[in-house]
Amino acid sequence: MNTPRLLFVINDAAYFLSHRLAIALAAQEAGFEIHVATPDSMETANVRAHGFSYHPLPLTRSSANPFSEISTICTLIRLFRYIKPDLLHLVTIKPVIYGGIAARLSGGAAIVAAVPGLGFVFSQRGFKANVIRFLVGRLYRIALGGNRLRAIFQNPDDAGRIARLAALSAEQICLIRGAGVDLTTYAASPLPEEIPLVVLAARMLKDKGVVEFVEAARLLRQSGCNARFALVGEPDPGNPASLMKADIAQWLAEGTVEYFGYRSDIPEILKASSLVVLPSYHEGMPKVLLEAQACGRAVITTDVPGCRDAITPGVTGLLVPPRDAPALAGAINTLLDDRDRLQTMGKAGRALAEKAFDVRYVVAQHMEIYRSLTSKDSVI
Repeated sequence: MNTPRLLFVINDAAYFLSHRLAIALAAQEAGFEIHVATPDSMETANVRAHGFSYHPLPLTRSSANPFSEISTICTLIRLFRYIKPDLLHLVTIKPVIYGGIAARLSGGAAIVAAVPGLGFVFSQRGFKANVIRFLVGRLYRIALGGNRLRAIFQNPDDAGRIARLAALSAEQICLIRGAGVDLTTYAASPLPEEIPLVVLAARMLKDKGVVEFVEAARLLRQSGCNARFALVGEPDPGNPASLMKADIAQWLAEGTVEYFGYRSDIPEILKASSLVVLPSYHEGMPKVLLEAQACGRAVITTDVPGCRDAITPGVTGLLVPPRDAPALAGAINTLLDDRDRLQTMGKAGRALAEKAFDVRYVVAQHMEIYRSLTSKDSVI
């Protein structure tokens, strides 16, 4: 009996390791031969270290050069014909679209298309954004037009929008709430006794609500709020919404916020915090909110798809309107003034994480999808 081959196509090796590694390891244990295609980076050695076959992929997230994009699709066609995967797991917008088109042209493989969020393209406004969305919608319809396909979404709003664009059937749509959390690594801990630390941990993008967080911190400091405010993460030059290092330097010079930069010890950062904030404009299912709740921390996020689906509003955290720094400041102040409520929300967040976000449950859902697509009786 031939060993089934599973190929992950993803736009960043670090993202694969942080969001899909547990799934790949479970598939490997179940007997799949695992291949991973990402742009080459410092993290690709870690991909190989797990016993996976690695394939460099010339994919640039920010490129809009049509010749470069067509070249990427051609590379994927050659790669698919070389590996002959039984199953493709495509993750994020470009891998889903380009990988889906390449799979239809090369034939043979079943497809799992994971759309963690609709991304920058769907959050912008204006004529140019509308044209790009129209084109992306047509590409989704082509890429997801095969029969042996499951499309995974992290919230129902994104599922409905892409399902309409790509004409997906109900049987092809799967809802899985995020990438899951290791509940042992992200263990519950008591609230710190020192001056409250309010944390925003994310890529330093405007779309993550970083500017609103800084403005909220400024308003709270002006009102005499005794708390620390920290940004955790780095700018992302490959994203059009990325902030510049000069922006962060200015905030530091003002003394408005602290900047921790990139950190590999996120569980410790969350446990040192009293409150975790993510005022994002759009998300699929933000992992940091799941992790914060697993650590027993109350959260504040925006009332937008993905963010509101990650919490139980009023129970594990609060929702505020997007792009509204005064409302965010008010919500932060409300919770910092009520330590008992912070603790109650934190306990409820941990209970929610145990019920819905355990990575073992997420892995099991993926393995069931894999089995359904690779079984001899699979017809969809």
